[in-house]
Amino acid sequence: MQTKLLIGGEFVDALDGATLDVINPYDGSVLAKVAEAKAADVDRAVVAAEKAFPAWKALAAAQRGRLLGKLADAIESHADELAELESRDTGHPIRDTKLLDAPRTAATFRYFAGMADKYQGSVVPVDAGFLNYVLREPVGVVGQIVPWNFPLMFTSWKMGPALAAGNTVVLKPAEITPLTTLRVAELMTEVGFPPGVVNIVPGYGHTAGQRLAEHPGVKKIAFTGSTATGRKIVQASAGNLKRVQLELGGKGANIVFSDAFLPAAINGSAFAIFHNQGQACIAGSRLLLQQDIADQFLEGFLKLAGSIRLGDPLDPRTEMGPLTSQRQQQSVLTYCDVARQQGAQLLLGGRKPAAADLAGGYFVEPTVVKAQPQDRVCQEEVFGPFVAVTTFRDEAEAVAIANSTEYGLGGGLWTSNLQRAHRIAGSMRSGMVWINCYKRVNPGSPFGGVGSSGYGREMGFEAMHDYTDAKSVWVNVDAQIPPHYPR
Repeated sequence: MQTKLLIGGEFVDALDGATLDVINPYDGSVLAKVAEAKAADVDRAVVAAEKAFPAWKALAAAQRGRLLGKLADAIESHADELAELESRDTGHPIRDTKLLDAPRTAATFRYFAGMADKYQGSVVPVDAGFLNYVLREPVGVVGQIVPWNFPLMFTSWKMGPALAAGNTVVLKPAEITPLTTLRVAELMTEVGFPPGVVNIVPGYGHTAGQRLAEHPGVKKIAFTGSTATGRKIVQASAGNLKRVQLELGGKGANIVFSDAFLPAAINGSAFAIFHNQGQACIAGSRLLLQQDIADQFLEGFLKLAGSIRLGDPLDPRTEMGPLTSQRQQQSVLTYCDVARQQGAQLLLGGRKPAAADLAGGYFVEPTVVKAQPQDRVCQEEVFGPFVAVTTFRDEAEAVAIANSTEYGLGGGLWTSNLQRAHRIAGSMRSGMVWINCYKRVNPGSPFGGVGSSGYGREMGFEAMHDYTDAKSVWVNVDAQIPPHYPR
């Protein structure tokens, strides 16, 4: 395992020698001691990124793309290793990290490898005698902060477009899950990324993250994490009015209409909330059921949820692993208590599993509660294997409930009525909507939210827009003296 900071092309210790304990969430053991970056280390990393920026910006876009393509190849070659490391570090089952996380990471870098020399400026039709063209230029040094729930995948989501556009990067992985990001950093040095183009500084949010957000040399900060921390990022960034991109919390509404194909809706709804132990900002954590099918749906859903196999994340048979930290486990269990206190009906789970082989890990049973739309568990992000069920009568009530939180990241619906599907998708206040599916992502499809779920977009052309500035250039093509100049 790589355990040092990457600054200026070299893996180095923190200036003060401090380290972080990285814990295995399955058994509580220490996986590694990783160098802990603080403000002075972030300063070193920004200096290295500033030094590397002019040459990286000037490098042919096709060459930047070739390096990103080589990185995608390297990730595919080391996919099993990365998947295992991700499972050890996060508790995410190996069946998912092999099938989804590692392939998606490679695919994202490959997508932006292709984008590097295809992201174009434009020509604007203006007055006769003039040419006006628009250049897209990199913003400079970009600070990036990735969360602990999908660290491998989010590393590619953040770095892919930034590097393709010609920016240099200082990236802070979450202090509890830095291992796969550091391994990707090793692969980047091996395939030939120039020193200083990418710098990795694991550390705490209140030290390394704070300094990165406030640093005058950082021209943009991109953050994925909680809404509360996102607000702090905005405040810290105000010093030099740097550009801010935020992908924050969610409270996804997953609506099932009476005409839905229930077997697919049941399976899809279980994936929506229990994949990665519910630790996803886009999780379908509010399950809205039309009244006349609610009992039938719940019968199948509870049976499926109760059959989910909890266990060692490295066991291919495991369907749900531990939560990523003891702190998150306690947070989810606290929300189980809140649900009981507010009169919600506990239908399943709500506790640690009793099995002896799971006692050392940060597990919470798949939990299903019946609650009212105004209850805390329907308004606040639990971020665990916890779904709140409510019922509705008609489309209008479903949309009203779906839009009744401060969040607006992802949501879904299940119906066989095509007209209804488009009506509801257009009415939901959400950056993403899935119809008869849930949690589908692709490197070309914009990912982000509205309201307290943040602003700006990951992925696709929108991401390239967010990592570049537009420069408008005017040329007088007909005469040396403009026509309106007094003669």
